[in-house]
Amino acid sequence: MSMMRASQLGAAPPTAHLMRWVIVATLPGIGAMTFYFGLGIVSNVLLAALFALAAEALVLKFRRRPLPPALMDSSALLTGVLLGASLPPASPWWLIGTGVIAAVVVAKQLYGGLGHNPFNPAMVGYALLLVSFPTYMTLWSPPQPLIPENLWGKISGTLPGSALDALSGATPLDAFKHKGEAVLASEFWADRPLPEGTLNAWRNVALAWLAGGLLLIGKRIISWHIPVSMLVSMTVLATLFYASDPSHYASPFFHLVTGATLFGAFFIATDPVSAATSRRGKLIFGAGIGALVMVIRTFGGYPDAVAFAVLLMNLCVPLLDIYTVPRPTGQPKSQQRTGQGESR
Repeated sequence: MSMMRASQLGAAPPTAHLMRWVIVATLPGIGAMTFYFGLGIVSNVLLAALFALAAEALVLKFRRRPLPPALMDSSALLTGVLLGASLPPASPWWLIGTGVIAAVVVAKQLYGGLGHNPFNPAMVGYALLLVSFPTYMTLWSPPQPLIPENLWGKISGTLPGSALDALSGATPLDAFKHKGEAVLASEFWADRPLPEGTLNAWRNVALAWLAGGLLLIGKRIISWHIPVSMLVSMTVLATLFYASDPSHYASPFFHLVTGATLFGAFFIATDPVSAATSRRGKLIFGAGIGALVMVIRTFGGYPDAVAFAVLLMNLCVPLLDIYTVPRPTGQPKSQQRTGQGESR
């Protein structure tokens, strides 16, 4: 299976071309986040990218593999960019470094490198940080100036805990998740629990990620199957929840434009290595992610659940590929189930 995926990644267009286009497509989302949340987003991305390249180089050196081909394919760079964009603004350097090591060293190189990793590397790093350092991973500030106060203190990790608490603010998903069972949705919004402009900021950031995702589809870097099936699945479940009790459940629109929904749909779930390969498999894969996101958001302990949903569906990919990859005419089913069929 890993050999089949590696050969797919080597097909035209080259891997480096695909990775660089994905990095270009992240610029609208990163730009929007920087506009609303400050240069701490840029520092995240730059530090994560540098750590990712350094970690990749060190592991390749240890494995006695040539450095230029692996570093020039831009896969480590993309992992750093995606992880950096997922973290709260101006995250401490050690937090970013820990996540990058988990992503590049453990989730990617430990399995043999690009084309062999069963899990999305960036989401492995993110999930580890979320479980290990939940306080730092929830330090999302409300919209603020381009150069916020105490920027260097946050990056260097020298701010005391009280100062960090003062700079933090709940995301819309965080606030709604922890509103309490006795509080009606109408009462929650009437109380205006979020700083002014927060909802608009997250909505516009989501639209920027959507623009980048549509660019990837237009350039045929990714196909529409995973993003569309994920978003449709989320919309259907959110509509059912909302229709059953609008006083306690958020609207479908709220779920689509807050958190990492659109970022995850176009930039995380579509990872060509850890996602399903056939069209039918991609539809099931995306729908499964959307369903898991809604279930965890609604009944689980985490407000956003894209990382966990993607990793759980990564576990299902070998089975999806076995039963959904079409086989050439005349090929026995036994060969199809060993993964020797056509991939797309």
